[in-house]
Amino acid sequence: MSSYSLLFTTFFKIGAFTLGGGYAMLPIIEEDVVDKYHWIKKEEFIDYVAVAQSCPGVFAINMATFVGYKLKGKKGALCTTLGSALPSFLIILAIAMFLHHIMEWHWVEAMFRGIRPAVVALIAAPTFTLAKSAHITLSNCWIPIASALLIWGLHVNPIWIIIATGLGGYVYGKYLINE
Repeated sequence: MSSYSLLFTTFFKIGAFTLGGGYAMLPIIEEDVVDKYHWIKKEEFIDYVAVAQSCPGVFAINMATFVGYKLKGKKGALCTTLGSALPSFLIILAIAMFLHHIMEWHWVEAMFRGIRPAVVALIAAPTFTLAKSAHITLSNCWIPIASALLIWGLHVNPIWIIIATGLGGYVYGKYLINE
């Protein structure tokens, strides 16, 4: 199936070469875990994404933990979790150690300004892929758009959005889809 070192190095690579957080990691995680190594199926991947989003903690680490646990139990979860978290820890440690020197370099600031648009694209790409996998189409895309606008524009608590969409989904599935 997979060795502990392969699990660790796969998630270490994912953690080291991904800018923009957990959602930007999604395409790389999917490429390695689903397509390259066939550790889990596409449907399982989508389920893991949904559960990782709803669990407290860092999204990418949640994903790594779920995959590791499925493949090798607790030891596998430990390998993938450490592999995913260690690169960020080491980078932050290095930045903290040399921050005062790095901030004096003008090219560092310019580099971060240049990275911002790429990070937006890295987050947008998996969003559209997940929307397609979750069968979000033009007929129902108003739900996430309206939810985002309510949260952002009217400062509605996301808990109320979750409750409302859950109830709406129940009513739709129970009464409207069976007609």
